[in-house]
Amino acid sequence: MTIRQLSVFLENKSGRLAEITETLAEADIHILALSIADAVDYGVLRLIVDQPDRAVQVLKNHHCAVSLTNVIAFGLPKEHGAFARVARVLADHGIGLEYCYAFNDYRASKEALGVMRVEDNDKAIQVLQENGVTLVSEEEILSE
Repeated sequence: MTIRQLSVFLENKSGRLAEITETLAEADIHILALSIADAVDYGVLRLIVDQPDRAVQVLKNHHCAVSLTNVIAFGLPKEHGAFARVARVLADHGIGLEYCYAFNDYRASKEALGVMRVEDNDKAIQVLQENGVTLVSEEEILSE
């Protein structure tokens, strides 16, 4: 069970993030989570949105370099060490974690959600499920 994440390559220039997010807002596309990683000349904006296919088209129409990536969303109970347990399960099974970020809807008083990219989604999904980690579908995220 994976969800779709947008990856947008951004030039490191003032206002570029505002342009991208305004473009999505004008198209009535809601950003549910985001992460930015930067390098010297560019950054990578990773987004979970409510309309991933439409968001790709909107951004491509605005000449953005954008792609969809399958990532894994998982529940993070509101307790100490929740992420450490997930990281340990992956490490014990030799699954490399490429990157991860989390988001939380405090209004709903639900557990936080983590998003991860790993070397092998199928293996990670199997191992996480076998070890009691709650995986979250794209439908569940979008319906909240």
